[in-house]
Amino acid sequence: MRTSIRRSRRLGAFVAVAALTTGLLAGCADDSDDGSSNSDGGNGSGKGKITLTIGTFGVFGYKQAGLYDEYMKLHPDINIKENVTTRTDVYWPKVLTRLQAGSGTDDIQAIEVGNVTEAVQTQGDKFVDLGKDVDKSQWLDWKNAQATTEDGKLIGLGTDTGPMAICYRKDLFKKAGLETDRNKLAEQWKGDWAKYVDVGKAYMKKAPKGSKFVDSASSVYNAALGGGSERYYDKDGNVIWDKSDGVKKAWDTAMSVATSTMSAKLKQFDPTWDQGFANGTFASVACPAWMIGYIEQKSGDSGKGNWDVAAAPTASNWGGSFLGVPTASKHQKEAVALAKWLTAPEQQAKVFAKQASFPSTPSAYATLKPAADTTAYFSDAPITQIFADSAKTIPVQYFGVKDQPINTAITDVGILQVEQKGKNPDQGWDAATKEVKDVLGQ
Repeated sequence: MRTSIRRSRRLGAFVAVAALTTGLLAGCADDSDDGSSNSDGGNGSGKGKITLTIGTFGVFGYKQAGLYDEYMKLHPDINIKENVTTRTDVYWPKVLTRLQAGSGTDDIQAIEVGNVTEAVQTQGDKFVDLGKDVDKSQWLDWKNAQATTEDGKLIGLGTDTGPMAICYRKDLFKKAGLETDRNKLAEQWKGDWAKYVDVGKAYMKKAPKGSKFVDSASSVYNAALGGGSERYYDKDGNVIWDKSDGVKKAWDTAMSVATSTMSAKLKQFDPTWDQGFANGTFASVACPAWMIGYIEQKSGDSGKGNWDVAAAPTASNWGGSFLGVPTASKHQKEAVALAKWLTAPEQQAKVFAKQASFPSTPSAYATLKPAADTTAYFSDAPITQIFADSAKTIPVQYFGVKDQPINTAITDVGILQVEQKGKNPDQGWDAATKEVKDVLGQ
């Protein structure tokens, strides 16, 4: 998502986000005023002899799937406390500060795919080598590679991946006079995100009062970018954001949304976005697998049977995370055991059953089945098949040290300048460029 190239840099353990059978995770959870919230994983009794803390940046699904309770039942001497931060761009800088200080970290820290290269290259010595304690063949090879340092140290265990679909409110589509059948809709926008925008234009001609076609131009940008072969860095670690064909196409598509009336102009993962799900403010959203659980949680009972899922215009990946154990943890042995257990195929399948977060462990794929209430919530859509089909053809992409902050600069500065402040696309791009150059120290 970024641009600009001042110099080329070699990224040692720089890895591709491949397109095998994949998926994704990491939504976002409720927050306190400072962007964080604390919650006991289970009964909150705190009576365990050892309290393990796990820092996440969203709805990872472990608590929701009952995994914390299950683990504490299996290990009566362990109590688990989850510390949640809603946005990864708030979460990760705090983690970096604590890693560098050598104190204040959680026993387990989640790492988003957009931050993993930075963690590998600049913070590798601050994490325990998990490769000595696990059977690495359980995870996709490329997933392990993303979290492996140049000298072979595995600093994170893969949680999920993020194949893309479109989640839509079929009740609102019907009121707008649009097709509601998921297969016919998928055919209408197949092959090009611009066709998805065209459906949005048709929606707005008869849009139900108070509704827009899509939540934000940023979500369209992220989805379109996830379907391209180029992002912000090339395979050698050179910064190419301002020359990337993938960035240009995604930006142009996002601008067609931002300069129209079809966007609800919401900032993703802000409280107003959450409310938009519950209030039917927007009729569709680019929907990686991990967002299934998020939508179900935020839309509530009123959304049951109204939401449906269709294949996205192109195979695309958005998201994916890891669990790492900082060397600053006071309970390294116990933390490694918990991280290993949470990311094992059996547990990844349980999280998928709860919220459709797509595993990074191939042996789990044959057993994947969404919970009955989730399937019913999304109008009996074949969720597993839709995400699996997307995962099989996701293009290879390369991530860099500043991938996540570059992306944030484009979406939260550049696109918002156009979408919320009325700037034209050139002005939005200029604002993004300035922010990216600050991020890269140019």
